[in-house]
Amino acid sequence: MSIMKTLKKLSLLIIALVLFWSCTSDDDNSTSFNLPQPMNIVETAQANADLSSLVAAVVEADLAATLSTGGPFTVLAPTNAAFSEFMSANGWANVTDIPDEALVQVLLNHVISGPVTSTTLSNLGAGYTNTLATGAGGNNMSLYFDTSANVKFNNLASVTNPDIGATNGLIHIIDKVITLPSVVDHAVNNPGFSNLVAALGAADGDLVNVLSGDGPYTVLAPGDAAFANFLTENSFGSLADVPTDVLSQVLLNHVIGAPITSTDLTGLGNGYANTSAMGAGNNAMSIYYNTDSGVKFNGISNVVAVDIIGTNGIIHAVDAVISLPTVVDFAVADPNFSSLVAALTRETSFNYVATLSTANGTSPAPFTVFAPTNAAFGSLLNELSLNSLIDVPTPTLESTLNTHVVAGANVRDSGLSDNMPINTLGGTLTANVTGGATLTDPNNRISNITYTNVQAVNGIIHVIDKVLLE
Repeated sequence: MSIMKTLKKLSLLIIALVLFWSCTSDDDNSTSFNLPQPMNIVETAQANADLSSLVAAVVEADLAATLSTGGPFTVLAPTNAAFSEFMSANGWANVTDIPDEALVQVLLNHVISGPVTSTTLSNLGAGYTNTLATGAGGNNMSLYFDTSANVKFNNLASVTNPDIGATNGLIHIIDKVITLPSVVDHAVNNPGFSNLVAALGAADGDLVNVLSGDGPYTVLAPGDAAFANFLTENSFGSLADVPTDVLSQVLLNHVIGAPITSTDLTGLGNGYANTSAMGAGNNAMSIYYNTDSGVKFNGISNVVAVDIIGTNGIIHAVDAVISLPTVVDFAVADPNFSSLVAALTRETSFNYVATLSTANGTSPAPFTVFAPTNAAFGSLLNELSLNSLIDVPTPTLESTLNTHVVAGANVRDSGLSDNMPINTLGGTLTANVTGGATLTDPNNRISNITYTNVQAVNGIIHVIDKVLLE
């Protein structure tokens, strides 16, 4: 009986203590321990002793407020050892020695807009994203990632500690500082451009250093498969079999001296630009772009990856090497000349395609071709009351085509003048430039020159709006 009373008293005592403790906790609204408070990206970096150099650089670059309150961001955070190696390689003792603008851009090249986990990157495999650094043309710098072995950025920095969460993003700790890449660096970093990199090193003209210069450039970069096809199509056993002077010109035919994004190209539609290669007369080579379905150059090379932004230019990956174009290649590539191509190829008794494909320096090249548009051929058929090109008598077709070709001369628009006789294969034309460039044929039919200086490797094309007759 006494034992039962004792147990009851103990139970009541325990209940009383529990109620007392609960009331005390409610009254002072306190807890017995402190939960860790969430931290932003900068606070998270400050809490890691191995990121002290990064924190110092962020403060020096005046980016602490941005990385504390903005976002969400993914920050690739170089360790102290990585910063030490970076500064030593550039002759800097500490972050205060780094020029302010360079420091800002290098740090921003480690910041990606939005949270990107290591799992997301691994699922993507390899490719490009953009950082907050500013590259050519004011565009956000591109960053190459490859997850085939761990996660690596720009073939330089490996992730050593991924997915550190913060209130405004993620941190991946990396073992190198990611320097600002040129277009050459981007090509070197991507194993899919290994043949291009080898070609740049083998070609005449020190092209690696040229394309590492200030620029800005747009580089149409053939992938490895494109180079393999180029070698096969031209009966080269390997890259070493391509004459180095030819290789240099072929590569320069993929370089445009301005930063042109895919959006720029699409806005322009179809037309011509100049490359860094040299055509006949040592004039800048032309390149034809068509954006009717994707982006295609010279009718043969499609853009398969766009807007890889470097410090000194933009890369667009293409699926075919763009060989040095003849006047025939341009005529075939540009749909505005489909009627001209049909006329050139209609007969077997004369072979204009073979003739106009003659290499520069070999008679009768170079050529100056006055190329009528499709609309011009349509007007001719109406003028002659014919239904189609098939109805044009063979002698008339041959003499007409001859009247549009000058052999042995690469005459640019600057070489034309008033009352200037131009001797073609079919007769003499008269050029005039006052009030707009025109050509007058022996029948006093006047054709306007509507576009000039499409420069090929073996001649030049000027576009005209009326078919000329002998």
